[in-house]
This record gives sequence, structure tokens and C-alpha cells, in this order.
Amino acid sequence: MDTFAPRPDRFDSAGQDQLVDVRDLNAALPGIRGLRAWAHHALALRSGESAVDIGSGTGSEVLNFAETVGPTGSAVGVEPDPNLLASAERRAAEADSAAKFHSGDAYGIPFGANTFDALLCERVFQHLTAPARAANEIARVLRPGGRAVVVDVDWGTAIMHPGDLTVVHQIIETLAAATTNPRSGRRIPGLLTKAGLVVDDIGSHALVQDRGVGAGALVTRISAMAVARGAITEAQRDKLLADLGRGAETGDIHLSVTMFAVLAHKPN
Repeated sequence: MDTFAPRPDRFDSAGQDQLVDVRDLNAALPGIRGLRAWAHHALALRSGESAVDIGSGTGSEVLNFAETVGPTGSAVGVEPDPNLLASAERRAAEADSAAKFHSGDAYGIPFGANTFDALLCERVFQHLTAPARAANEIARVLRPGGRAVVVDVDWGTAIMHPGDLTVVHQIIETLAAATTNPRSGRRIPGLLTKAGLVVDDIGSHALVQDRGVGAGALVTRISAMAVARGAITEAQRDKLLADLGRGAETGDIHLSVTMFAVLAHKPN
């Protein structure tokens, strides 16, 4: 369930490698792999088309795009963090890939209107203060008939078992309070529709934490935040972590959150 990567600006140069490793590990979770496979199938890229990944991170999806569209197409990634951008460029060079990467973000995609046949934006909207602005940017850069898949988590769907329901509720609310746009998953269809796109399909996948982990890093961290903000007591936190630890030992444990993927197109 620990699908957050730390903010890049909190790392020194050595820590940047750790950040890349964390993002790659997160992307290896079965739920994320499943939604990425769904996204590639839904976008149905063809040879010669142009594709962009907004928030491209370490560049894995852009490299996949480049292989699919071939030498007559184009595949680009847009990423605001310079360290991740540099990592993606190194990977492309090592793979002898035609993938290209540009500095930019979801509010300012550095391309003109009607540029791309396909667009992917994964786990970006939960961090945005103005998601409608990003949805408008997606609509702007798509060509008429172009397809977009926007993927994000909805922390309002989080499940934590075992544990006192009142305490669990406070943990989830603390997590939501710590996230800029915590229920972004459910908002994506409406945002894309308001931006002028037509929603064609919606996929979902629960990210289920390894049952042997117990509370895990995210719950441990967020429960400490809940104590700090006075939402629960230290004793309640201790009992919750102990309950989750016993649940991991006996197999009576479930921690998950649901991610949603929305396929939309720009009308001709």
C-alpha cells in the first residue's frame, strides 16, 4: 500500500538513486503493472503515431511507447524533476531508444495544441492543487481523435483490517489530509468531461499490500501523524500496529487502496 515516493527536493545526490529505486519498486506492484497493461491496451498505439507521458518519472513507459510507434513515430516524456529527467535520458541512451524527454509539468505541457495521438498521465493528479487546469492541458495537446489514459489512486477507498474502526477511520482521514488531492481517482471522469473529452472506459485495480508486511511503512508513518494532530492517542496507535502485526502472523490482515484508470478521447 506504500505507493508514495518521497519528494525529490528532500534528497541529496546519493538519495536521488534511492528515489529512482523507490519509484521503480512501486511500479513493480502487481496492481500498477496491471493498470499499465490496461492503459497500453486502451491507448492502442500504432506505428507512426505520437505519444506523450505526463509525469514520466524514470521513463519506462516512454521507452515502451517509442518501441511501439517505431522510427516513423514519436514518444516523449514530460517530467518536472531534473534528477528523474536525467535518469530517464540515461536509460534511453543505454537502450538506444528514440524516446525523448522534456522539462515540464501537467499545468504547462511544453507542446502546441493538437500535437499527440495518445497521452498517458499516471499518479499525477493526486498531487495537483488545480486538477481542472491539468485536464484542460491534456485536452489541448491531444489531436482530434486522440486518446488519453489518466491513472490515479483514490485514498477514500483505503481498507485497513484488523483494527478499531474509529481509529482506522482517523488514520485514513489523516492520510487524506496529507495528500493534495486525495480522492482524485473518482474525480478524473468528471474533470476530463468538463475539459471537452469523451470518457470511453474506466478500469480499476486494488493495490493490496503484501500480507506479511504488517502495518508497513505508510501506516506506521501516517499513524504517527494522526497522533501528532490529536486524531488518535499513542495507546490507540500502539494497539493498531500490534493488531496489524498479529494479523500478519495469522493471515488475518488486509490493507489496500484502489487505483482508477480512465480512457477518454478528443472529439473530431
